[in-house]
Amino acid sequence: MSKTNFNELLEAGVHFGHLKRKWNSKMAPYIFMERNGIHILDLHKTAAKIDEASAAIKQIAKSGRKILFVATKKQAKDIVSERVGKTGMPFVTERWPGGMLTNFPTIRKAIKKMSTIDKMGTDGTFAVLSKREKLQITRQRAKLEKNLGSIADLTRLPAALFVIDVQKEYIAVREAKRLGIPVFAIVDTCCDPTPIDFIIPGNDDASKSIELITNLMCSAIEEGLNERKSEKDKEVSEKPKKVAPKKAAKGEKVEAAEEEADTEE
Repeated sequence: MSKTNFNELLEAGVHFGHLKRKWNSKMAPYIFMERNGIHILDLHKTAAKIDEASAAIKQIAKSGRKILFVATKKQAKDIVSERVGKTGMPFVTERWPGGMLTNFPTIRKAIKKMSTIDKMGTDGTFAVLSKREKLQITRQRAKLEKNLGSIADLTRLPAALFVIDVQKEYIAVREAKRLGIPVFAIVDTCCDPTPIDFIIPGNDDASKSIELITNLMCSAIEEGLNERKSEKDKEVSEKPKKVAPKKAAKGEKVEAAEEEADTEE
């Protein structure tokens, strides 16, 4: 039985697809019917796919690896930055920086530039700069923060991507596939599900639909992180404490020395 609440999916409008004329035939297995020229998704299949994706994403989080969320469309940006931010996972809600995955070392250099600028403010370097130079550096820092601030803690390639709107984020999907990084995604009726490893057939335009699915994924991540923490705490508590060897009393040392002398005789 599915863990996902069917009525919640229905209320959030997850079942609403695109116009029939805009459909991608590869999404046919997930389409239930057509109503007033709009495709309706089969929510039973969506619920099953959400359960499958949740279980996989939970295991990734439990293993201590990162899931990168990608959502640059207007109706998803605030939802993702607020909800995903609470889990501590990285996310991209501004423009996808081309080569972010395939040219990751360059992106890391740009992130390090932020900490270099911050250091300038504390070590006195900023004080000797002209007003114009200060303004240029401040603007550069703000731009870096806007585009890369949310991935500042991503020190290595993510273990997976979670994408909202695979058509809009096709560059991110393409980079992930090139590197063999699994992709989780909300896939609408107009999209090609072929490159996606964990498909969640659903409405990727309605904010309620995006919010519900994002929340379910984040809850699975939090569950995985909590289990990881519990297991680590258990390991620490079960670890045998080292007992320091007992020091012999002064009288015992004398007796031991006498016994040794008698043996030698």
